[in-house]
Amino acid sequence: MAASLVSDVKVDIPPVVEEIELNSATIATVDDDTPIIRPIGLALENAEGRPAAVRKRFEIVGFIAILFFMFTLGWNDGTQGPLLPAIQAHYHVGFTVVSIIFVCYCSGFLFGSFLNVYLSNALGFGRIVVIGATLQMIAYSLQSPAPPFPLFCMAYCFSGFGISLQLSQTMVYVLRLPDSSLKMSIYQMTYGIGALVSPLSSTHFAAVPRWSFHFLISLGLSLVNIMSLVLVFRFRRLKDILGNEGPIHVTQTSGAQINNENQYLRILKLKIVHIFALFLFAYVGVEVTIGGWIVTFVEQKRGGGHSSGLALGRILFIWLNRKVGERRVIWLYLVLAIGLEVTVWVTPSLIQNAVATSLIGLLLGPIYPIVMNMSGRLIPHSVLSGAVGWISGFAQTGSAVLPFITGTMSSKFGVASLQPL
Repeated sequence: MAASLVSDVKVDIPPVVEEIELNSATIATVDDDTPIIRPIGLALENAEGRPAAVRKRFEIVGFIAILFFMFTLGWNDGTQGPLLPAIQAHYHVGFTVVSIIFVCYCSGFLFGSFLNVYLSNALGFGRIVVIGATLQMIAYSLQSPAPPFPLFCMAYCFSGFGISLQLSQTMVYVLRLPDSSLKMSIYQMTYGIGALVSPLSSTHFAAVPRWSFHFLISLGLSLVNIMSLVLVFRFRRLKDILGNEGPIHVTQTSGAQINNENQYLRILKLKIVHIFALFLFAYVGVEVTIGGWIVTFVEQKRGGGHSSGLALGRILFIWLNRKVGERRVIWLYLVLAIGLEVTVWVTPSLIQNAVATSLIGLLLGPIYPIVMNMSGRLIPHSVLSGAVGWISGFAQTGSAVLPFITGTMSSKFGVASLQPL
């Protein structure tokens, strides 16, 4: 059998000279006429010729690099709440003016989400994530010396732009990995760890004159993020990193490739994309509003000090999601979160409010990865990268609109308006 598969002509090629696909396995003949049978999924090598086992290890290393980015994202988002009172005091601005930072962050995020569709084709995964990480680093460099308020706000445009590019690309990377549902949960959980750890630093710096030095720590983390993305992915495209395998395969079109304009139109015509975007607009808006304003609420209405700063942890109930079902369990999380939010509104107790807010964070945590997993299954894979970017970008609009409305209402009615909103 093996002898019939080997050519008599000797040429200078690697040991494996021929592979024949047979049902669910690949028979490969080597130059000593010994057949090797291995699964088709492991027979392919990527563009650099790495064996499948090496590529598997590379997927793990790449996933770890992406998890570090998510930690920096959680760190970034967990910073704002404890620092808001210090920012207001330093720049002598009220609730409405300080809320401009959320608008600037959102503007950068939206621009990055829109541009991501074009950049995905023009530059590819490896270059885009490094560009995004560099923009994030520039933002922290501007913020750390506490520059004039307009420049301080402009820095949020850079961070929103950079984070948007990285988030869109890395989510598609995770969705293409084996067992992507579990990995998406771990991916989002790492965000929660960053959001939990960050207030430990920002709460400390909020109580000292050099409050902006907290961003020096953020700057250091962003530098590590850049180095890890460069060393691991080396500016390569996603197909060169993961090959054409995995749960998600890019749909090939007949004839010429779809141009960027058609990609935009195809995404905007998908009803499911807008449903996901509107849902996450409300979800992310609520999450960021609570995280951004809860410290001010606790200080002014519950008599807490800087040490009362809270981070919304993301403990992902993976077992419950699978047991109940992802669609049904979202209703459970939302109803319980609303009930706890009402208790914070009507109960003037610092301890109760702290516990309830923490539980709200735990309940809200699983929702985002569930939606992303569903998007990977329901959105055509040929436009998945751009669609995920648009969904996350529109969702981030909620992170600017709702906190800005909260700041505006707080200027007129006081920060107690946070809870009913």
